[in-house]
Amino acid sequence: MDVVLNQKNWSELKSKLRNEYPQLTDADLQHEEGMEENMLRMVEYKLKKTKEEMREIIAGYSLFSA
Repeated sequence: MDVVLNQKNWSELKSKLRNEYPQLTDADLQHEEGMEENMLRMVEYKLKKTKEEMREIIAGYSLFSA
């Protein structure tokens, strides 16, 4: 499953992640076009989640997967 992030859904996803995982900072969730995979790897590491677990978390929020 690929994660599709764009400006439209990013602010909603960021808000949901921050609510569920308050240890995440704005810096952890800084979205730069084309750097989504790097950002997600850093979040996975900080949350001690695997890539697949992170994909499932994001997919659970709906509208964020292709």
